[in-house]
Amino acid sequence: MADKPMKKTVIIGATNKSGRYAFMAAKMLAEHGHTFVPLSIHDGEVLGEKILDLKSKPAIPDVHTVTMYVNPAHQEEWEDYLVSLGPERVIFNPGSENQSFIDRLEKAGIEAVEACTLVMLRTGQF
Repeated sequence: MADKPMKKTVIIGATNKSGRYAFMAAKMLAEHGHTFVPLSIHDGEVLGEKILDLKSKPAIPDVHTVTMYVNPAHQEEWEDYLVSLGPERVIFNPGSENQSFIDRLEKAGIEAVEACTLVMLRTGQF
């Protein structure tokens, strides 16, 4: 993927459980040459990367994309934090779609995409 720039991606709802889509996204992001930063309320490690504590709202510079794997019912407390990261876009994976947050992101000039990160990577749309 030398012809495409790397896109630092924050994974919200990251997990070390290999059967979960958030884990598969981390693996595929790495395979496509993108840096990923796993965040969750659960401890662990994903492909050698420590899962950062979402509750501590860590500073993360140069975020291009946030990919969401958290149910809308659990997103509101993280909205201010995610907007503060200044991503170019937020991807709402299936099951995480949240129209009120999408509206807020768009008002802040952040692209909101309802799509599957895995499909976007596989089809060159990432």
